[in-house]
Amino acid sequence: MSEQLGGYTRNVRNALAHVNAADPASPDTFYRRNLPRTGLYDSAGDTGQVALATGVMTSVPIYLSQGDVITNISARSGATAAGTPTNYWFALYDTSGALVGQTADQTSTAWAANTTKTLALASPYTVPTTGIYWVGIMVTATTPPTLLGSVAAPAIVTGERNLSQSSGSTLTTTAPATIATPTAKQFVPYVVLT
Repeated sequence: MSEQLGGYTRNVRNALAHVNAADPASPDTFYRRNLPRTGLYDSAGDTGQVALATGVMTSVPIYLSQGDVITNISARSGATAAGTPTNYWFALYDTSGALVGQTADQTSTAWAANTTKTLALASPYTVPTTGIYWVGIMVTATTPPTLLGSVAAPAIVTGERNLSQSSGSTLTTTAPATIATPTAKQFVPYVVLT
């Protein structure tokens, strides 16, 4: 018996067949996401798991392959809309945590409840090396929106990366050049790159 699949004795293709229902109809549609589309919940329902704090960037890791061309970043708000936003943007960071792309600052543009917000990077980014990149979300507002996502335990085993982290403070129009001194968070926002 092959140990390639460890102790799993059944057909992996059959075990993962349900994933087909959540994928785009065309196999040629390019996208990358950090979480599955199912099992997500709204951070509004859990006051202990805050998705965003005003003026602070939340970043999540996402696996990208060499040659991927990233044009847009999307996130979905939950039941709470952005209340009186003054700045918000999404950003892309490389494997070392250095900024490689940012969307335009959306200033006071509304972000309604239960709405997917898709923002274009200032310039498309071609991934030079396969690995773990980071997607940053920052909203400065009287009330930041809640987001759809999941809860994950912070790193326990030495070497595990954060699945969500916060960094920076009093951020406004521009993403920080690097992800500096991140703090682990338990709420992991769902993000999609296209």
